[in-house]
Amino acid sequence: MPRPRRCRSVRFFPSFTQFTPRGVKVQEFIILTVDELEAVRLKDLKDLGQEEAAKKMGISQPTFNRILKSARKKIADSLVSGKSIRIEGGEYKMVLPRGAGRGRGRAGGFGAGPSGECVCPNCGYRAPHQRGVPCYAQKCPKCGAMMTRG
Repeated sequence: MPRPRRCRSVRFFPSFTQFTPRGVKVQEFIILTVDELEAVRLKDLKDLGQEEAAKKMGISQPTFNRILKSARKKIADSLVSGKSIRIEGGEYKMVLPRGAGRGRGRAGGFGAGPSGECVCPNCGYRAPHQRGVPCYAQKCPKCGAMMTRG
């Protein structure tokens, strides 16, 4: 019996969850998991080495390499084939960036506002904040927009 997967530490959640090439009728989606997006962000955007990026995500370097390889293959398939990318799922936990919440109040986008609620900027819907989940990682159940701090 294989051992259970470890949750990957993620410090970034996009403000969008779907990318569709212009002029393409959406017929097929490629699912890019949140942990795959984080691996690409750390390695390709932040230019971190695999060891350092793996350490930030709380996983081994070989596991990081497998996640990164999978993400790059999905992104290449999307670019070459004109498929849409949907960002969802994965084995991850949101982690505050270093220094967040220490002497600066709550860090931009993480956690809830003073009322302890997440608010939809479009329709004003309020939802109780879920500990450990940034407000902007939640969708409004009424209009589907990304929530913000209250």
